[in-house]
Amino acid sequence: MDGQIQANTSMKDVVVDANYMPGFGNDFETEALPGALPQGMNSPQKCNYGLYGEQLTGTAFTAPSHQNERTWCYRIRPSVKHSGRYEKIELPYWKTAPHVAHDVISLGQYRWDPVPHAGEALTWLTGMRTMTTAGDVNTQVGMASHIYLVTASMEDAYFYSADSELLVVPQEGRLRFATELGVIDLGPQEIAILPRGLLYRVELLDGPARGFVCENYGQKFELPGRGPIGANCMANRRDFKTPVAAFEDREVPSTVTVKWCGQFHETKIGHSPLDVVAWHGNYAPCKYDLRTYCPVGAILFDHPDPSIFTVLTAPSGVAGTANIDFVLFRERWMVAENTFRPPWYHKNVMSELMGNIYGVYDAKPKGFIPGGMSLHNMMLPHGPDLNAFEGASNADLGPEKLDNTMSFMFETRFPQHLTEFAAKEAPLQDDYIDCWTSLEKKFDGTPGVK
Repeated sequence: MDGQIQANTSMKDVVVDANYMPGFGNDFETEALPGALPQGMNSPQKCNYGLYGEQLTGTAFTAPSHQNERTWCYRIRPSVKHSGRYEKIELPYWKTAPHVAHDVISLGQYRWDPVPHAGEALTWLTGMRTMTTAGDVNTQVGMASHIYLVTASMEDAYFYSADSELLVVPQEGRLRFATELGVIDLGPQEIAILPRGLLYRVELLDGPARGFVCENYGQKFELPGRGPIGANCMANRRDFKTPVAAFEDREVPSTVTVKWCGQFHETKIGHSPLDVVAWHGNYAPCKYDLRTYCPVGAILFDHPDPSIFTVLTAPSGVAGTANIDFVLFRERWMVAENTFRPPWYHKNVMSELMGNIYGVYDAKPKGFIPGGMSLHNMMLPHGPDLNAFEGASNADLGPEKLDNTMSFMFETRFPQHLTEFAAKEAPLQDDYIDCWTSLEKKFDGTPGVK
């Protein structure tokens, strides 16, 4: 399966071969021109078509073989030609941990309405709005959560992050990620993973576009261990799709922006850097359709921990305690007997940032609307509001399809600190804490169900 973009054309000017290669963490190989990919070796004395061989390494050279990630690229120019003298630039709404605003209180239960689109043209870079940060980018632990607002394509402009991989969760509108290793078209109910160091351009296909981003400073996202669940269900490897090779050969003034240790730097070049004609390896971008996630759950009684719905996890140095978990709450059947079916009240060592992609979330039937977000920081209590509690406590517990719902959670072992934007500019629901005010004391000292 090969994708090719003819020389001297732009990715946005042609119909891109939509083929993707299935699998997660696979060792792929793909070429946009026949014979461009060396066979039996990585670094021949001379590459076919006059290409340059170059390795993109996502882990330490000596990482264990089951974790080692790298991709060999065969490109028109080596990437040193995509770099020049850098000038520091400001993207004031994109923040990086550690970022603790002293006049902002992060301790609390918070919820936001959807961040509205601005009346100005915003690209992937200028439209990024950081909501929370956690950990420390300099020690490669933690994360940041963002909202993106995109109303304009990047024109002859490219970006890569040396700080992080990005997990992109669209909520409305469609984007094209034209990357060094191929093209990903992405819309709501899908996600994409963009590895650290991967260079790309973001184009608006249908807009305006809005969505969520988890910026992972730590170890890469991987599939969670299923344990006694076994080999199937949850997110299956075959449903992840990696793009085939596609390249540009365009001589045009271009800009490359790099995020490095929380700072942004810009350099000018005279050509498109998306010039990888062939590649092979296991360090590559991918997309995943959330509608292929197969949830598992209780089929007799009790409500399992939300970790049962983990799609991806980024491990930390502590076994079983993630740097980040990406958790999905989608349509499913509820059948548990004699059970309070929505999420129960709890305090958690993990910090939970949720986003609503569409529909109604069962623990918050009002107020948590599509495009909205909520934050329940570590060891702060939260749970169903009055309507959800009373409804679940008194429901007829026949089989029920929980329908028209898709929400997610970015969960981390670190406290998440609000940015100034989240606290002062984003549409914060000041009365969110009041959703629990009307919960009543039912205890009166006498036995029996109240």
